Amino acid sequence: MNDGLARPLRIGRIDYTNVWPVFHHFHPNELRHPAEQVSEMPAVLNRKLREGEIDAAAISSFAYGISSDKYYLLPNLSVSALNRVQSILLFLKSPLEKVIHGKIALTTTSATSVNLLKIIMKKFYGGDPVYEDAEPSLERMLQNADAALLIGDHAIRASWQTHGYRVLDLGEVWNLWTGHWMTFALWAVRREAADKHPEAVRSIYEGLLESKSRGKRDLEPLVSKALRQIGGTPAYWRGYFSNLHHDFGPEQQAGLMLYFRYAKELGLMQNEVDLTEWPAVASGNLSPCR
Repeated sequence: MNDGLARPLRIGRIDYTNVWPVFHHFHPNELRHPAEQVSEMPAVLNRKLREGEIDAAAISSFAYGISSDKYYLLPNLSVSALNRVQSILLFLKSPLEKVIHGKIALTTTSATSVNLLKIIMKKFYGGDPVYEDAEPSLERMLQNADAALLIGDHAIRASWQTHGYRVLDLGEVWNLWTGHWMTFALWAVRREAADKHPEAVRSIYEGLLESKSRGKRDLEPLVSKALRQIGGTPAYWRGYFSNLHHDFGPEQQAGLMLYFRYAKELGLMQNEVDLTEWPAVASGNLSPCR
């Protein structure tokens, strides 16, 4: 069976450790329908999904928000945290009082984190800094800036350095000011792909849920992979993976809708956001959790 597919469905995978608990045991070649996996930075996957170069992906929450009319959510999948996330970090060379009216160098790899920082600076601290895009190298970013935003594995590695900078975890700041979860990424599928090839999308979705379930039951394969590829200590990685949350229930949805509300209030996005689940799940035809 190929569900009428002219080509394999393409699913995008963010190349960061924070999605490993969902993707580690996901093997497209083992699915019932043809599928291919594309690994890229979040900003690239955001664009590829929007332009139809891929059919489904883990994408930045902000990217989902500005194109939510084109996508369905694959339910109960996210990258969320209640408090510290440990991989969305603002490194301060100058005191915070100067940073909020100074210059901040931004990673260009994730729209969600960049706009979360802008919300924090404006709504929480009353600041209006100048932002400039930069390649994710902490020392180069801070040569001409008061602070630097790093995300993902770049942030993790920089947090291990002995540099003397104050570090703000944006997940922690968000929770301190709002009391809410913060959701950094979602799994989305283009509506035309899901409507035209529901069985192929079902195969992908079930594969992701099963992979997430296996990853949650046993963190040690993820810890071992992180030690090999990135470094650090087993204790660090066990704490890191345990602190992340990959479901997307009412509490995570409430936190994300507040984020979208603030983004709209600040003019960072223009549209209202609808968290529309893939109807095959919403109608009860497929169990949304495992």
